Amino acid sequence: MTVLILDNPELLARAAIESGLAMPALAPDGAPRKPHRMRFHYGFNKHRLDEQDLAILRQHADYLRHNPGVTVRIHGHADNFGVGEYNEFLSRLRASSAAKMLIREGVRESQILVSGWGSERPLARPEDHAANRRLELEYLTMDMAQAL
Repeated sequence: MTVLILDNPELLARAAIESGLAMPALAPDGAPRKPHRMRFHYGFNKHRLDEQDLAILRQHADYLRHNPGVTVRIHGHADNFGVGEYNEFLSRLRASSAAKMLIREGVRESQILVSGWGSERPLARPEDHAANRRLELEYLTMDMAQAL
């Protein structure tokens, strides 16, 4: 028998959902749990997430609304196609769009930090364009956020 051990929360959550296991959305105290998925990918030259990604982002908004002492940093990224200035703009647009959506869902603006990195911080090799067109969420405590 072969056993596969996954150390990737996104893959674990996806495998659980696909196998039909219900993932509890609430912690034992009734507060929403922080969603496992922290990375979202985009199509070429796109800055809008699809409906499935937006649903997960709404779960993040629910978590943030119930945890006002938590801050999220939204990192926008782009691939290395095109001019660097445009890639920086596109990465900021991706992060800003996600931030606006969180605010529309009731998250306080003071809980959100936005950064656009253009193509400066690739996730994979620069040639792997699809992997590098992404948005990443990073949770911070208020103490960490104030030190920034």
